[in-house]
Amino acid sequence: MTAIVTGGTRGVGRGCAVELAAQGAHVYITGRTLHEGDSRWPGSLESAIAEAKALGGKIDGILCDHRDDEQVRALFDRVVAENSQLDLHVNNAFLIPDDIDPNAPFWESTLDCWDDMHEVGARSAYVATWNVAPIMIKQGKGLIANISSEGARYYTLHVAYCAAKSALDRTAQSCAHELRPHGVAVVTLWPNFVTTERMLALDAEEWNLELDGAESPRFSGRGLAGLLQDENIMTKSGRVYTTRQLAEEYGFLDLDGQMPVGAPDPGESESIFAPE
Repeated sequence: MTAIVTGGTRGVGRGCAVELAAQGAHVYITGRTLHEGDSRWPGSLESAIAEAKALGGKIDGILCDHRDDEQVRALFDRVVAENSQLDLHVNNAFLIPDDIDPNAPFWESTLDCWDDMHEVGARSAYVATWNVAPIMIKQGKGLIANISSEGARYYTLHVAYCAAKSALDRTAQSCAHELRPHGVAVVTLWPNFVTTERMLALDAEEWNLELDGAESPRFSGRGLAGLLQDENIMTKSGRVYTTRQLAEEYGFLDLDGQMPVGAPDPGESESIFAPE
């Protein structure tokens, strides 16, 4: 089994990659941080590889700036050259500016907030999906997953963040519609609060964080593993699932043996998806 996870140096992306590798997948991760200490936040390609190796898994790290379409193309060229099949692609890369103020209204933030979260977020997911679609169409199967959040539907953090997450959900739905005849599934995952390196470093009160019942970064990876083993995956294509919903369906718990609180049920408000 072969998988790509974008933005896999830290956070949910890293958790997905490490969990998938621990369960036997050969995982390729992308990121801009090669060594620990190269970024403000903990996490790097090298440390993700080491974590997977300690669990008996295999991760290949690829330096990639998802603003650069040629670097993205080179990523897929390499994966295709080295593997007979690509089973899973995870669009996780997302750029939240380091200087964003969670308590400031959008008109007091710079316009770069929009550019950052849409270029490395909404647009980068579309570019990666544009590259991976022909690969999976040719093999007649595959799974693409967009890592989004409840910010796609409920106000979270910043106007630009919500818009970018909404774009991820809508892109997944529309891509699923066009890829369905080719046997390729596209889904969106909503983790809840996750104990990422950045979350743990932030001031919980200032950022209005609720870490009681939060998920580990690897919880999303367990959800992806369940989706990969689902023989009826095409019935899920084009839909949003919280990681807790997947845990309840596939029967897995988090690393501590507990069931996290989970994000709001996407079905509690009017669905953005057209009926089948």
